[in-house]
Amino acid sequence: MSMKADTSIVLFDGECSFCNGGVRFIIKRDKKARYRFASLQSRMGKELLSAYKVPENIDSIVLLEGNRYYTHSEAALRICRHLGLWKAFYGGIVVPRLLRDMLYKGFAKYRYKMFGKTVCMIPSKEVRARFLEE
Repeated sequence: MSMKADTSIVLFDGECSFCNGGVRFIIKRDKKARYRFASLQSRMGKELLSAYKVPENIDSIVLLEGNRYYTHSEAALRICRHLGLWKAFYGGIVVPRLLRDMLYKGFAKYRYKMFGKTVCMIPSKEVRARFLEE
């Protein structure tokens, strides 16, 4: 799949309420429509994971930029750097990755218990265009 240089793809857990809320958060603040989306569980998500050689057991947000992929805290911080005032969070990149990912994985482990599983959102036509085909 070819992408414009300024476009990135966010793969997210389509069953997680918190993750779906995160996608809505990004859409609202991504004024340049830089990000496209697909759930990890979708056909397109699985194809992209395979194409980018992302480990099969990934249980994290995945950011695809150029020919690279980022997961866990790295993906979240890289996404923030293009979201207006939220770009200040990208400064957290200086925290050692091991520590950032420990915190990220600790939260992720309990996300279903804290936020539950999701009900599908019904996006507008403009937002729907930013989702990759299932």
